[in-house]
Amino acid sequence: MTGEIILGMDDLRAVTAFAAGSAAEVLEIYETSHPSDRRPRDAIDAARAFANGGRRGKALRDAAWAALRAAQEAGEAAAGQAAGAAMCASSAAYLHPLARSTQVRHILGAAAHAAHATELAAGGAGDAATRHLRRAASQASPTVVAVLCRYPSAPPGGGRVGELLRILDRTLRAERPIGPETGS
Repeated sequence: MTGEIILGMDDLRAVTAFAAGSAAEVLEIYETSHPSDRRPRDAIDAARAFANGGRRGKALRDAAWAALRAAQEAGEAAAGQAAGAAMCASSAAYLHPLARSTQVRHILGAAAHAAHATELAAGGAGDAATRHLRRAASQASPTVVAVLCRYPSAPPGGGRVGELLRILDRTLRAERPIGPETGS
């Protein structure tokens, strides 16, 4: 699939709301380790503001970059993944209308990072990630699924986060359910 995808502002807002919801579910993982660092919370708040009709501008981009720095500086894997989910939430608004598999990360990246954060916080228990992915799949609106299906399937690579992203991608495209049979 090549070319351009048609995306309206309502599509971008729905994708961003979905991403912000996924990231918000694991914000506590970050804030427990870094109670005075608001960067991931600010990124989620910025994403929600956009999803609720706000502007897609410099403040949203700056919030994404700040959350990325928080993820890089977190010092522990679960907190870093939770901050990464927040970064993905605020960058979801920048989904590009290009028919490239890498764009799927804008749609599902927050949920994949959040699932990995829950997995790490649970001592590496894959069932924690599976539960998060099931919840995320159930919270994806028809608009989010429709936008996802305009793009090619998620790309290979990306380590565990990439694996979780592909599991959620397949699930939302109704290729197979999330569960032990998927290796998660």
